[in-house]
Amino acid sequence: MRPATATAAAVTTLIGAGAAAVAIGRYAGDAALSAGAGRPLPSDPRLTVHSTAAGRITLRRCLASLRPGTYGIEGPGIHAVVGPVVENVPHTPDTVVRRLERVTRGTLAPGARVRLTPQLHVGDPRTALGAQHADVDVPGELGPLPAWFLPGARGTWVITVHGLGTTREHPMNLMPFLRAHHFPVLGLAYRGDAGAPRPPGGLGHLGDSEWRDVDAAIRYAVRRGAERVILHGWSTGGAMAVRAATRSPLRDRVSGLVLDSPVLDWEATVRALAASRRTPGVLLPLAVRAVQGRTGVHGDRLREATGPGGLRVPTLVFHGPDDTVAPWHTSRELVRLLPDLAVLHTTPRAPHAAMWNADPATYEEVLRRFLTPLM
Repeated sequence: MRPATATAAAVTTLIGAGAAAVAIGRYAGDAALSAGAGRPLPSDPRLTVHSTAAGRITLRRCLASLRPGTYGIEGPGIHAVVGPVVENVPHTPDTVVRRLERVTRGTLAPGARVRLTPQLHVGDPRTALGAQHADVDVPGELGPLPAWFLPGARGTWVITVHGLGTTREHPMNLMPFLRAHHFPVLGLAYRGDAGAPRPPGGLGHLGDSEWRDVDAAIRYAVRRGAERVILHGWSTGGAMAVRAATRSPLRDRVSGLVLDSPVLDWEATVRALAASRRTPGVLLPLAVRAVQGRTGVHGDRLREATGPGGLRVPTLVFHGPDDTVAPWHTSRELVRLLPDLAVLHTTPRAPHAAMWNADPATYEEVLRRFLTPLM
């Protein structure tokens, strides 16, 4: 091959490889952002059901099936709730036995493929919890946002905001606790959720645009008599809560934040989600750039939260070292930079947005102590 022809071929190959890399990076970035409401996160391992018996379920043994606490399990047409590992019962070395609390939907047949989820309930507060509620529409900038309103005697409302891989059914885990303490609760669905407006381009923004739906929920609560609001957000819902508490025109009505596994480092979360979809490590920077280019997600969320104009209300953070989607080092840094406002409750052996699931009793007692002066 002549030198000029060889050079042209090499350049063409490089251009083709570069274009392919950019395309793969864009695909991985889009995949990271399209972890829509109710879709399992790609980091959630699949488990095989080996058998069931009265009050027990046998699953493939792995780190996920050995997690402490209470979880939902879901698969195609299946939803159930499992409790802690049952010790001292016969099982093979490659399996683990957990308590089977209830089967909400479908049949747990041997061979069924399921995933653990922090979401224990399906349906609405009335069907799942027997709780009185009203279906309401919160006026949002893209259109009406469906929400559940559970009445309570206090002037302080709690607005719950779910995150990646779950729906507004996830915060129902805590609604019995909040109702027992007489808080009115507004369980919000936001853009991209079932029944809510579709986000522009069909992709989520990891809270960067969605926070305006939380702002709309604050406005709704205040118009209907809330004296103050507490924002309780999981995952990207935590990022949305932080931004609403610092940017909302009604931020003076926000009296406290509860953040569970908050996404405060969006680049780390994009990398984690893209990597869990088997994106090669060398392409992860391209995935991050693709996300930024497609959505405009940018900025240092930690600096925004802790710098001038940042958080000015008591903040409780639940997070732990086993979260592979939103690394907890940013939560530790948030608390370090706001020692007079923020406190971190460390939860070991809990996956993303499942800090309550790992130890419900401790979570609720820590939350009770935090909320008491804000009631």
